[in-house]
Amino acid sequence: MNAVIDAVQAALAAEHAAVYGYGVIGGHLTGARQAEARQGYDAHRARRDGLMRTVADLGASPVTAAAGYELPFPVTDTASALRLAAYVEERVAGAYGDVVRSTVGDLRRDATGALRDAAVRAVRWRGGSVAFPGLAERG
Repeated sequence: MNAVIDAVQAALAAEHAAVYGYGVIGGHLTGARQAEARQGYDAHRARRDGLMRTVADLGASPVTAAAGYELPFPVTDTASALRLAAYVEERVAGAYGDVVRSTVGDLRRDATGALRDAAVRAVRWRGGSVAFPGLAERG
């Protein structure tokens, strides 16, 4: 059970970071891309809230969001905001991949859906796909 809780907590931490990241991303986009960032932000907030309930249901205290997060690179314009969006989604997909590997049943189904959603958003931001979403950073 500890492996499951650890994986879900890591996914929750990734969602906290994604919510923060989308706040940065949205500030550098306009028009349709900004609307897309808002949808990503809302999706990650919803997933975060769901994971907080899941962690509590598993008998643990949900990890809290940090006051701030160090970005992997400077985000100063549209191009770097798009790179950050793809990066965020890849990290989230990786975290959900770990949940998929460590769980069964409804939790695994939900994690699979979250991994798929993150992978699709990453493709949209990046403009291309990877062979195994959620595993790219582990290769």
